[in-house]
Amino acid sequence: MEQNQSGFSAEKRADNDNRKSQTSESAAHMAAKPKQETFGQRWNAVQLSKTAIFWTCLAVIAGTMLVGFTWGGWVTGGTAQKTATTLANNAVVQRLSSICIAQYQLDPAKDQKLAELKAASSYQRSDYVKEQGWSIMPGEEASDTKVAAECAKQLAALN
Repeated sequence: MEQNQSGFSAEKRADNDNRKSQTSESAAHMAAKPKQETFGQRWNAVQLSKTAIFWTCLAVIAGTMLVGFTWGGWVTGGTAQKTATTLANNAVVQRLSSICIAQYQLDPAKDQKLAELKAASSYQRSDYVKEQGWSIMPGEEASDTKVAAECAKQLAALN
């Protein structure tokens, strides 16, 4: 009879079968899976190069700027200056148009002139206000076009 070698089972196989059979001890040893590393262990094992860190920082900076200027409301200094100038000019026009309306109120034929103003087309109204002299501010010789246009708009809205 054949003698069993260490690590081989005693099962019978065909004569031409040259595969080695494993014992149950070695099969159990092979079936055990190695313990999988946790995410934290894998994270701690990562070591980035200086190049990778540089490009990551650059991408984060570019992304922050993109989000800030498109949705964050950031503006450049030039845009802020233009916006401030426009807002200041509009505020001055609003204040001066109230003086224009006060000068209209002092006109003795204001009702007749208001009817003529309302009868004029919208693009001719500012010229009409200039002709009447209502948009000429005290101490000035000429009238401002923006003030005349705003004054005509407010006068046309009067009842």
